[in-house]
Amino acid sequence: MKRHIIGWREWVSLPDLVIPQIKAKIDTGAKSSSIHAFDLELITRGKLRIARFIIHPLQKNEKKSVAVELPIHDFRSVKSSNGQEELRPVILTRVSLMGLTWPIELTLTRRDDMGFRMLLGRQAIRDKFLINAGKSFFGKKFDKYHINPDKKEKDL
Repeated sequence: MKRHIIGWREWVSLPDLVIPQIKAKIDTGAKSSSIHAFDLELITRGKLRIARFIIHPLQKNEKKSVAVELPIHDFRSVKSSNGQEELRPVILTRVSLMGLTWPIELTLTRRDDMGFRMLLGRQAIRDKFLINAGKSFFGKKFDKYHINPDKKEKDL
């Protein structure tokens, strides 16, 4: 099986969340993948547990937001980069990178102080990619106008 080479950061797409592009850090040190979710609400509808949250797909840009509501797949205890354990809700969604689209588990957490809105952990990329840790953005380049065609470059 041919494996694409990716860099330590890549633009990915989350088609189920209607997010055409979000910058993700490829993090082989993290087992799971995570995304910055704020205004997170956990609700119950009958026997179904639902996560309702908002995502700002662009770092340092709160103008563009995406409201999401998906079933909770699981809860996981995750040790963050500062060493604290946190119980996080997990959703199932698809990610696209380098022409491939596949399902991943994505934990929901606040990443306000982190450099990336999303981490793509080793479970998500296993057996699909080789990582060149010294390079970035082998995949599709960021298209500012794809995120919001009404905004001019200086507004982004």
